[in-house]
Amino acid sequence: MAKAFGIVSSADNTIYVDGLQDYRPIGSFSFLGRFRVVDFPISNMSNSDINRIQVYLQSKPRSLCEHIGSGRHYNINSKRGKIQLLFSENTSSRSIYNNDISAYKANLDYIQRMHEEYVIVAPSYMVYKQDYRQLLESHIASGAEVTILYHKVENARDYFKGCHTVVLNKQKGVQAIEKNLGTANNKNILMDTYCMRKETFIELVQDASWMSSIYTLPDIINLYCKQMDVRAYQHKGYFASLTSLDDYYHASMELLDYSIASDLFKADWPIYTRTTDSCPTQYFETAKVSNSFISNGCLIEGTVENSIIGRGAVIGKGATIKNSIIMAYSEISENIHIENAVVDKWAKIVNAKNIIGTALQPQYIKRRDIL
Repeated sequence: MAKAFGIVSSADNTIYVDGLQDYRPIGSFSFLGRFRVVDFPISNMSNSDINRIQVYLQSKPRSLCEHIGSGRHYNINSKRGKIQLLFSENTSSRSIYNNDISAYKANLDYIQRMHEEYVIVAPSYMVYKQDYRQLLESHIASGAEVTILYHKVENARDYFKGCHTVVLNKQKGVQAIEKNLGTANNKNILMDTYCMRKETFIELVQDASWMSSIYTLPDIINLYCKQMDVRAYQHKGYFASLTSLDDYYHASMELLDYSIASDLFKADWPIYTRTTDSCPTQYFETAKVSNSFISNGCLIEGTVENSIIGRGAVIGKGATIKNSIIMAYSEISENIHIENAVVDKWAKIVNAKNIIGTALQPQYIKRRDIL
C-alpha cells in the first residue's frame, strides 16, 4: 500500500465556539469526560498505519501541547513514527488571515521534507471514525487528483452551520464546495478531510496563497474543481462537527445513547488518549446515577441523570444534574439543580440554586467562575 503522512488541521477564523473556545482550541475540548477532540483524528491516523503526523496549532495552544506531548500514548511506531506540533504565526483566532493555508505556508519546509508520497488532511474539530487506508486506496484507484470525505446528513438546518457542503454529480465528482446556510435539511457535509499527493497539496497551498491571503483549502479546491479531477468518498457511521456550543452539546448528549456510542467506539478501533492516574469515583449512599458517563476521581452524593461528569468533579448531597456536561474539577454544592447546561472546568456552583437551559440552547458556565 502507498504510504501517506497525516496533517491534523485547526479551525480557521470562521469557526468559534462561544465560551469554551475562549480558553482553548476546539481540538483541546474535553469530550465525554475522558477524551480530547484531537484524539479522534490522531487515533484514526494511528489505526490506519499513518505514523508521521503533523498537528497544526494556532491560538491558545498550551493545553493541546500538554495533552499531545510526545504522542507516545497514540500507539505510534516509536522508531519510524513521529508527531510534530507546528505553529502558525497568526495568533489572533478571529483574524481574517488566521486560516489553514497561512499555517501550511508558514510550515511549508516541514511538509516538503516528508518522504511519503501522499497526505491525509483531517480536522481537529470533528468527531468520527474512519479507516484512512480505505480512503487512500479509493483515491489511488480512481486516478483523481484530490479526494474529499463527506457525510450525508438530514439535519443541516439545525446543525453543521459552520461547515461546508459538497455538490456532487452522479459519478461522485465534486462540482462545487459551498457554505451550509441552513436552507435545507438534506446536505452532503464536507468533513474537511482530504487525500492527495504531497506535491498536489503543496501546489494548492502555494496557489491559494498567491491568489488571496484569506483563501482556505476548501476555497482553492472549489475554484479548481472544474479543471481538476476532484472526487468524493462517502463516510458511514457516527459524525459530529463541533463548530458551535449547541453542536458540542448535541454531539455529547447523543453519545449517551448506547447504540450510537457503540458505532463510534469499537474494540478493534481504539481511541487513544492521555491517561490520568486517579482513584475511582466514590458513590455515596445518597447518590443516584443513570445513563451517564462518570470519569475517575469524582465524589457523587447527588442525582445525575443523562449527563457527563469530568474527572475530579464533586456533586453535593441533594444536587440534581440532568442533561448536562460538568467538566473536570467543578464543584456543585448541595441542593443545586442544573439542567441542559455546560459547566466549564474548576467552576463552583454554590449560591445559584437553579441553572436551567434548553436542549437547543444550553446554558454555559465559565471556567473558574463562582456562582
